[in-house]
Amino acid sequence: MSTTAPRDTVPPDGGWGWWIVLAAFLMNSLSYGIIRSVGVFFVEFVQFFDKSSGEVSWISSIAIAVQQFASPIGSAISSQYGERLVVMGGGILSCLGILLASFGNSLLHLYLGLGMLTGFGWALVFTPTMGMIPKYFTRRRVLALGLALTGNGISSFLFSPFFQVLIDNYSWRGALLILSAIVLNLCVCGALLRPTTLQGKVIKESAKSEDASRGQLCLRKISSIFDLSLFRNRGFVVYTIGLLFIGTGYFVPYVHLVPHGTDLGLSSYEAAFLMSVTALADAAMRLISGCFADLKLLSSAQLLFLWNTLTGLSLLMLPFGESYFSIMALGTFYGCSAGGFAPLIFAVVPDIVGVSRVTNAIGLCLMVMSFGGLLGPPLSGFLRDLTGNFQASFLLCATFILLGSCILLGLPSFFSCASSACLKKKTPDPLTPEEDPLSSSALISRSSTDHSLRSSQTTRLSTVLSDSSC
Repeated sequence: MSTTAPRDTVPPDGGWGWWIVLAAFLMNSLSYGIIRSVGVFFVEFVQFFDKSSGEVSWISSIAIAVQQFASPIGSAISSQYGERLVVMGGGILSCLGILLASFGNSLLHLYLGLGMLTGFGWALVFTPTMGMIPKYFTRRRVLALGLALTGNGISSFLFSPFFQVLIDNYSWRGALLILSAIVLNLCVCGALLRPTTLQGKVIKESAKSEDASRGQLCLRKISSIFDLSLFRNRGFVVYTIGLLFIGTGYFVPYVHLVPHGTDLGLSSYEAAFLMSVTALADAAMRLISGCFADLKLLSSAQLLFLWNTLTGLSLLMLPFGESYFSIMALGTFYGCSAGGFAPLIFAVVPDIVGVSRVTNAIGLCLMVMSFGGLLGPPLSGFLRDLTGNFQASFLLCATFILLGSCILLGLPSFFSCASSACLKKKTPDPLTPEEDPLSSSALISRSSTDHSLRSSQTTRLSTVLSDSSC
């Protein structure tokens, strides 16, 4: 009896895939949900370590950058050892990073623990989990991605006031200690992952010359493991450049929205509630965006451009809110725009590179995006120290995001029609009965032809036998 795993020609579009979605929901809650809510600790770190906003901003910036830059490592290791083992290992590393940060006596300790070690653990967790969703879904792919990514918003809605309560009762050290135990539940997410095997064309580099040097062979092996040949795809290159600009501004509001509210005179709980409302709007719109995208009225690339442009416009207006209600309304607008944009980041990737290469492609996209994530929050903190508020910071972030939208216009399939009417037009005309190899008339014709050939061959054989007998 064969023990080979069955190979699916297409994603099963459900089944165990919904458990994969649940694992991704929890994973997003315990990674990006925490990154978004870390702004609650921002004021505490500034006061305790007596450092500037720019210096403290490097904590979240390093965590974001390491998580994204090391994502290809998570992709490569998971392709060798399986997603389940890698995700559980990443959960342990994330827990240790936050645990060590709770004992930190300087910002350097927080850079290494909460920034680098936790960020690397999240890198091992995020890409393998999100990369499995397109392998389980086709028709409802964007909806599944949207459901998974609502974990960011819902957890941010809950974590911001929850972290404030922990800080008030146990100080920031005790809050981080409790948080490290919560993050350990990433191991549960890893336990839910069940791999599926899809048939697909995976391009790998191989050594073409036996005389190649050891260094060249090593480079080719690295290229094969990380699938660096993706950068030969023009659409993929354009997409990653756009994400580089978008990443520079995308993460800043989640780090500095709470301090911005504090600067405007809001209490610590009012500022935390501002982040919660923004996150709730973000979570709701992720689900709505996924449902709308699966209707195929517009292509994923076109919807990504639309939501990203609205995100940039919301950041342009955010600094002009002065009253509590105006800030709340603008924060909700930003949350809706950023939420609609989020699931489409991953939905566009399979359209560009195919499902079989999606895990490595997502890892490389996040690696490129990490450079923007590393630059954005410290630059925002520097402008705050320079100007005394976050207005210039948000305006600069909006500029980067809108530039990213302009670059997305260069995607090869951007101006193609994705509606159902266009898809019908692109469908080739049905074959005539004579042209269709499976039609009844074609089968009859083929049968008569085969019968004639067999009769001719029998006559020829009889002639040869009669001649030999003579």
